[in-house]
Amino acid sequence: MTDVVDADELLRRIRVARDWAAEREAEAGSLPGTGEGADPTAAGVDRVVFSVVREVLDEIINPGTHSRSR
Repeated sequence: MTDVVDADELLRRIRVARDWAAEREAEAGSLPGTGEGADPTAAGVDRVVFSVVREVLDEIINPGTHSRSR
């Protein structure tokens, strides 16, 4: 990646990534995990991972608005 981007473009890209992570988090949370070959533990891990990614990107966009007590 050799593109030079300004702060507005960087913020736009972070927001797009945050929205994508939120969508994946919702998808992982709605998966029943009961289909053939499905692993309910993996679906739960996916949900947690995407949740953490979304929270980190939220903190970048809005610093200091999230709890650090976790």
